Amino acid sequence: MDIRQLQYFVEAARLNSFSKAAKSLYITQPTVSKMIRQIEEELGADLFYREGKSIKLTDAGEILLAKAQNIVESFHSLSSELDSLRSLKQGHIRIGLPPMVGANFFPAVIGRFHHKYPDVTIRLYEDGAKKVENDVETGVLDIGVVVLPVSEDKFHIFSFAEERLELLVPFGHRLAGRSSVPLVELKDEEFVLFREDFALHDRVIAECVKSGFQPTVVYESAQWDLIAQMVAAGLGIALLPQTICRDMDRSRISIITMTEPAIPWQLGMIWRRDRYLSFAAREWIAFAQGLLKER
Repeated sequence: MDIRQLQYFVEAARLNSFSKAAKSLYITQPTVSKMIRQIEEELGADLFYREGKSIKLTDAGEILLAKAQNIVESFHSLSSELDSLRSLKQGHIRIGLPPMVGANFFPAVIGRFHHKYPDVTIRLYEDGAKKVENDVETGVLDIGVVVLPVSEDKFHIFSFAEERLELLVPFGHRLAGRSSVPLVELKDEEFVLFREDFALHDRVIAECVKSGFQPTVVYESAQWDLIAQMVAAGLGIALLPQTICRDMDRSRISIITMTEPAIPWQLGMIWRRDRYLSFAAREWIAFAQGLLKER
């Protein structure tokens, strides 16, 4: 059993798919299947079983995964340190971005970084802020962009945006003509929220509870543009960050300032305090900090 076999196994377990693992690793699916089969033959036990279109770990697979993750992470740290010695002639960075953040803040940063360091590859993972935070903590990602606050004991944090949430209602709604609305006035409304793996899902619900009511959630989505379209269609109201609302088509939606309370939305770039970062990742952090401070 070698490190490549373990890397392929860990990726297949993470994605619950041989084909997705192959795509992530830039290899063919038969190669992944062959490597997994070799491990199974060596161990004398099946590691996966099929469940619909995905694969799941067997008991033996669960045991191996617990050990393999530590081995692969240690190997990755060794590789990262060797990358540093090559003075950034090559390198690889894994960055997690919530979907609503990437398009508004990072294309220019990534473009300018690539121009300066063309041989450093950046792999972007789009997920909700809660999953991004978890993946940085477990080492799946080097760097993540999340909704603050997060644990300062676990992470280095660079805050680069602080805004507030705004209210979206369809034209013709009883609140459409208002310039501002206190949160408590939304207690009888139906909400369209981001999914549970997005930090804003919990933030909105928590603020509603503080204001004395449990919001009625009728739809959840991972896409802010779909949420806006649902509001425009009269399916509910939504609370979205100013950055998103700024570029929104207002021909079918009214955007209203939230008051009492004004709900903050603060973004930060995070990385683990106790984990080695490659020179490429450290250079990315310094580079991004410099450009984001100019915004």
